[in-house]
Amino acid sequence: MSEYQYYDFRAIDQALTKAEMAVLRSISTRAVITSTSFTNHYEWGDLKADPVKLLQKYFDAFVYVANWGTRRFYLRIPCESADYEQFRTMLHGDAAHVQKVGKHLIVGFEAESEIDDWDDGSGWMGSLLPLRSDLLRGDLRCLYLGWLLGVQGDEFSDEVLEPPVPPGLGKLSAPLHSLIEFLGIDQELVEVAALASAPLDAGPDRQDLTKWVHNLSEEEKNNLLISAALQSSDRWKIELLRRFQQQNVSGSSRAHTTIQPRTVCDLLTAAETRAEEKARRWEAKKAAEAARQKAKDEADRARYLDQLEKSEGDIWNRISAHILKRQPSEYDKAVSLLIDLRDLALRKQRVSEFQSALEELRHAHAAKQSFLRRLVKSKL
Repeated sequence: MSEYQYYDFRAIDQALTKAEMAVLRSISTRAVITSTSFTNHYEWGDLKADPVKLLQKYFDAFVYVANWGTRRFYLRIPCESADYEQFRTMLHGDAAHVQKVGKHLIVGFEAESEIDDWDDGSGWMGSLLPLRSDLLRGDLRCLYLGWLLGVQGDEFSDEVLEPPVPPGLGKLSAPLHSLIEFLGIDQELVEVAALASAPLDAGPDRQDLTKWVHNLSEEEKNNLLISAALQSSDRWKIELLRRFQQQNVSGSSRAHTTIQPRTVCDLLTAAETRAEEKARRWEAKKAAEAARQKAKDEADRARYLDQLEKSEGDIWNRISAHILKRQPSEYDKAVSLLIDLRDLALRKQRVSEFQSALEELRHAHAAKQSFLRRLVKSKL
């Protein structure tokens, strides 16, 4: 297969109409199209449409995977549910970006990665899609990770300051881990960034939420009930919780906003130092494990040789029996036992006795050149 491309589109807030599905079918006769999705892969051709324009018009999420390393993840967010200027503080590069199109914001993440294993792309949408709900709730961690991707790709000068660090970077969700893996974001860079991130709030307290809802106007409560009844998605619930959280920012989160922003250089230097320290710890751990294994092997070998000493005379007879069979595998068994006896002789300081017995054996089987070559190769 010379090339492979995978396209996956999803509609969340509103299902596709039959007319819209017909338009999509005219674009591809072999795509799998449902009222909420459009998926296809190409091995020789390509999608006969601009995927971003399809996203803008019909869908809320888009995943693209190509076997030469290109990966893209796009989300469409209603403008009423997001702060465009806030998004722009984090997404102003090439790897991660945002644009306003009509009533929506289009958030895009793009990466070029090294190809290690075959990936048909089909599993990524399910892993990444929950990030849209996170954004609608006001969780901006995926945007900050997108900014880190730009830092990793040398898109910004060393003096550029980081955007506000969202809470919760120290305890990432499964979808955020998937985004890091999908885009190939450096783990040490994420860990360094998390040092300035406040703990993630546990969630709305029932008592506080009850009090907040009680203080809403009658009109707002009615609108919420109507939205809950009419909307097929959970956008009404997400919007409700987002408004509550915006008006009830925790003290710990506010405290972290006063932390001095770090520069790109600060982050990269700290990440490099962290990676070097991890490598040193890993090498030290490997060395300690190797030393423990060596000590164990030596102890096991010593116990084996001590047991061998009890039947040393029988071992010489077994060696002779192996040799007399005149088969390569039997010669190998004989040499292996000879090595054991040599090591036993070294352990018991009886090397000259072993050498005399070996010379007798070599003389007795002088015609067996294959066996003798094995002795030389084994340094016996």
